[in-house]
Amino acid sequence: MTDYDVLRVFCGPGGGYGNELGVVREGSVMPDREERQAFAAKLGFSETVFVDDPERGVVDIYTPTLRLPFAGHPCVGVGWLLDVPELVTPAGVVGVRLDGEFSWIEARAEWAPARTLRRYGSAAEVDALAVPAPGERSEMGVPPDGVWGRIYAWAWEDEAAGRVRARAFPGRGDGIEEDEATGAAALLLTQQLGRALNIVQGVGSQILTAPQPGGWVEVGGRVRLER
Repeated sequence: MTDYDVLRVFCGPGGGYGNELGVVREGSVMPDREERQAFAAKLGFSETVFVDDPERGVVDIYTPTLRLPFAGHPCVGVGWLLDVPELVTPAGVVGVRLDGEFSWIEARAEWAPARTLRRYGSAAEVDALAVPAPGERSEMGVPPDGVWGRIYAWAWEDEAAGRVRARAFPGRGDGIEEDEATGAAALLLTQQLGRALNIVQGVGSQILTAPQPGGWVEVGGRVRLER
């Protein structure tokens, strides 16, 4: 069995919650993309990262069914684990910095996978959403063809303070019905709103964001090594 670490990324203030991430530190043991894809599917995390060069921060990211050029919570997690100033992804070079209890990345919104950012009237409405089954038409506008795409449901908890309640429904048909924490979606929402955000996603994960000059966005959160 290939050795891998499991991190939790975007943990809450007490260190709980967060989205699990698999990291294969020695990517050279599994260089073939098809083999990597199969291994990511076997692990079943929303994303698994293969580190191809730990000194330069070269990484390769997979969901259980797709290879991604960029993803938020994998970059935040592996940036913390490798403690490097940048990560090299197929989408571009991602800046990394560690600041106390938070790990931060700097990336561009156009690198993030497309998704629907759907605003609701209150945090309670977001909390009450049912996870739609593939092919099911619902109040979230899911088409009946089974290809309903990524939906990021959000509402203001405190607009003046930039506090947001959010939930993410990947809709990829790979067994991940709801993401506990989604950095790329937070990046897109930050770009759309043009302001720093403090997002509570899923059961209790926390994501911090801040727009930067030149179209860059910082995304940060707590990371812990689970095993």
